[in-house]
Amino acid sequence: MIGNVPVGGDAPVTVQTMTNTATSDAVATIDQIRRCEDAGVDIIRVSCPDVESTVALKQIVRAARVPIVADIHFHYKRALEAADAGAACLRINPGNIGSAERVNEVVNAAKANGCAIRIGVNAGSLEKDLLEKYGEPCPEALVESALDHIKLLQDRDFHEFKVAVKASDLFLAVAAYQQLADQVDCPLHLGITEAGGFVGGTVKSAIGIGSLLWYGIGDTIRVSLSAEPEEEVRVGFEILKSLGIRNRGVRVVSCPSCARQGFDVIRTVQALEERLQHIRTPMSLSVLGCVVNGPGEARETDIGITGGGAGKHMVYLSGVTDHHIQDEGMIDHIVKLVEAKAAQIEAAGGIAVGAAA
Repeated sequence: MIGNVPVGGDAPVTVQTMTNTATSDAVATIDQIRRCEDAGVDIIRVSCPDVESTVALKQIVRAARVPIVADIHFHYKRALEAADAGAACLRINPGNIGSAERVNEVVNAAKANGCAIRIGVNAGSLEKDLLEKYGEPCPEALVESALDHIKLLQDRDFHEFKVAVKASDLFLAVAAYQQLADQVDCPLHLGITEAGGFVGGTVKSAIGIGSLLWYGIGDTIRVSLSAEPEEEVRVGFEILKSLGIRNRGVRVVSCPSCARQGFDVIRTVQALEERLQHIRTPMSLSVLGCVVNGPGEARETDIGITGGGAGKHMVYLSGVTDHHIQDEGMIDHIVKLVEAKAAQIEAAGGIAVGAAA
């Protein structure tokens, strides 16, 4: 359990992100957390590099509506302070904490405060002895590091932990997770670290995280992008939606557009994705520019629109042709239809009642 959020077993795969504000600035950090919560985040990690950060953490934990993970590097006292401040989980590398006595203190603080621990192994910060043994970061080195750290906790009768073996090289990361999954039975936190900018990092993360989830590996994910944290959350949910693992919000089916399009598909989809971010109810919307594939796709979605001639387009509701609409006011009209459908689904107990049920 990470606070009140279950991780592992039959629990849903959770989506995480990490704040990039100075944690000591509680107001800015809380504002960022709030945007991530609006995007649907399940768990949020914050850095705690100094005393000022762990002091502010108390206020942040009280304000947050989701569990907070305190990110700790090297200084074991920050972990003790973060546990006392109410962190639901401590992200540590036990081998970096120091002596056995310090590891004991951290474990005791976690036990006393009901904290979980995330063991974070990263190809960019492997232990010196493992680099000397293997010559370079490799799956075997990442897994050995993880197993060593797991033993440190288990020897102290601590079992509320999850593990990550991240690398920026997706082949290295995927191989490490596959090997680790064969050797342990504990929750795994997936991520391709330092994945890059929004477009490149999204593609890289989708391939790496997606392939692992496809294999049945992984219990919680973080998409690491050089982008705002809320964008990481949205991409994370898109990965889960694409695999049919977890649905949140509107799943848009849209064409790439061509000369047959009856309206500007690209700009319409961009506007709809922006306008519909507030919808949390799982549902489907098809936006197709012409009648070649449009009717077939629309029959399989809760709401659909296909482009027609002379600026006159067909709207489908629950897979059935319902009415026509002109270009003018089309986006506002679709937004209202989606909002009404979301309310209908919620009233029916959260289950889609149309063609996408």
